[in-house]
Amino acid sequence: MIEYVFPNSIDDRVLEKVKIILEEGGIVAYPTDTSWGVGCSVLSKEGVNKLKKLKGDFNRYTLTFMCSNLSQITEVVDLSNSNFRFIKKYMPGPYVFILPALESAEKKINMKRIEVGVRIPNNPIPIAIINKLGNPIFSITASKRMEDKTWWDAGYAEENLFEAGYELEDIREIDLIIDSGEVLPKILSTVVRLTENEPEIIRQGIGEL
Repeated sequence: MIEYVFPNSIDDRVLEKVKIILEEGGIVAYPTDTSWGVGCSVLSKEGVNKLKKLKGDFNRYTLTFMCSNLSQITEVVDLSNSNFRFIKKYMPGPYVFILPALESAEKKINMKRIEVGVRIPNNPIPIAIINKLGNPIFSITASKRMEDKTWWDAGYAEENLFEAGYELEDIREIDLIIDSGEVLPKILSTVVRLTENEPEIIRQGIGEL
């Protein structure tokens, strides 16, 4: 099912529908500032299990919390003052920052993790969804090869990512697609690990440091 919205004026009835789906363990697809994302509420065990089934499993896969603000990020990762200042320069934007996971993050998703990714996309649709829900979304990138757990590159993106929302209708696990009607580019976010002294670029995407 697809709901079409205006990005900067989303009907609250649509947001309420998304909220209910996520709270009841559903999965929603949405545009970001890179490509299409698929996510569930981090507080829904059923939703996390559905996303795990869609991905295959989460072994050797860095989990990403999509947040709407920096305050939510501080609730799931151990963020030093210097790293806070660093990510503040780039968020919102096409970046995933990998940081040490707090115990609270592990409890939310009921999985043991030393580190997790955090992201604030520069797109009003996922931000509105997260604000309506009241907590982060556990997010993965929509792909024709969802089970692939490697750090995808530009070649993979061109071959396997989606452009239009209707293309995701074949993914049966998705309960609702939120679509602005815009075609998205087949691009990836830049992934940066901040668990050591110096930032380490794990994958160079569209975002520049």
